[in-house]
Amino acid sequence: MSSEQHWHAARLIPTSGGDRAGEQRRRAASALLAVMSAADGFGRALLRPLGAPDAPVRAYTEVPFDNGGVVDGVLRVVRGRRSWTALVDVRTGADETPAQRLADCLRVAREQGFDAVITLSNQVPPLPAPEPGEVLRQHWSWSEVLCEAVRRREHAEAAQAWVLGELIRYLVHPDSGTLRFDDMGPDWAPLREAVRAGTPPPTPAASDAVLRFEALLRLSALELGREAGVGVTPALTRRELADPTSRVAAQVARLTAEGRLAGGLRIAGAVGALRVTADLRADLVTCHVDFDGPAEGRSSTKVGRLVRQLSGAPDTVLLETFTRRGRGAAESLGAVRRDPALLVADPMREVRGFRVARSTPLEAGRDAFAGSVLAAVTAFYRDVVRDLRPWTGVPLTARTAASAARPTSPG
Repeated sequence: MSSEQHWHAARLIPTSGGDRAGEQRRRAASALLAVMSAADGFGRALLRPLGAPDAPVRAYTEVPFDNGGVVDGVLRVVRGRRSWTALVDVRTGADETPAQRLADCLRVAREQGFDAVITLSNQVPPLPAPEPGEVLRQHWSWSEVLCEAVRRREHAEAAQAWVLGELIRYLVHPDSGTLRFDDMGPDWAPLREAVRAGTPPPTPAASDAVLRFEALLRLSALELGREAGVGVTPALTRRELADPTSRVAAQVARLTAEGRLAGGLRIAGAVGALRVTADLRADLVTCHVDFDGPAEGRSSTKVGRLVRQLSGAPDTVLLETFTRRGRGAAESLGAVRRDPALLVADPMREVRGFRVARSTPLEAGRDAFAGSVLAAVTAFYRDVVRDLRPWTGVPLTARTAASAARPTSPG
């Protein structure tokens, strides 16, 4: 018998033996649905936004129906006299729910009087939104499920935390077939060639690229939220949320005219939104964050404070100042570390704010582009945004009032 150090621990959800697509799907469906039932808060958190009552989740897999069809899963929540039921279709790898399969699930749900159909795959929609109708339609990405499991594990009691940990371990394993987003679509290569050549790409290809990029940013938000332990959402205005069609049209126009895809992420507690720009002509992805500096103090003092906060950032990070009249000086962090005065172009023009940016190369292939963007965003957050703190200094008037109210010592 081999020594104990070579033994493999028994796992609640094993990853071995799941090479075939059908077996991979069934295992992923069973693992998720079982944990939704066992880890009560996790299951409720996923279903509550869909209108399910706040009660324990019952989960079933490979459920047959009278017409001979079988669905991957059924979720049921019962509270008092109210019963809420959803059909679940699960996909792994690059597979997505076929249109006919979705139509069949919706028909069965209507016939049975069920409330929702949930599809689950590695596809990340640009914005999560259930589609209302006689039967509610909702899509989940495996990334969303993983992030919710991570959030719930932090506050779960010991037994449920262990169960959630087993699900997390399974989902991040390469053999699970989940968490795959590395394809910008079949039109990606000719679109990039057209952009490089200065030729306007076909509108359908540009629209598809924009939607996939927005989905990629949303995936990045999920991954950052999991790592940072705070809320991260796409940085969209109310107008953009209310009118996604015009937002996509504006992005298509920018891609056609400038060869750029751009978006942002809003991170709870961060100094500003993390902006991402993929320049397909220059083959660069640039991440930057803009934020206000202290309202008081000399410009050199503000620059020094910023440099101290970026003590762990690489020298290649670019710093730029803003003044009342617009942009000021721009220099690399390495140069400013040696001479902070480089960022104070004109002592008479007060520094009001800063931009911190970093550019990295974009990989060429359609499957490598997504990895380049995700890696750039994650690295920029770790090296830069995480260490920047909003200015919380007390205004001068408040400090003066506090000094006046402080009793003075006699004599």
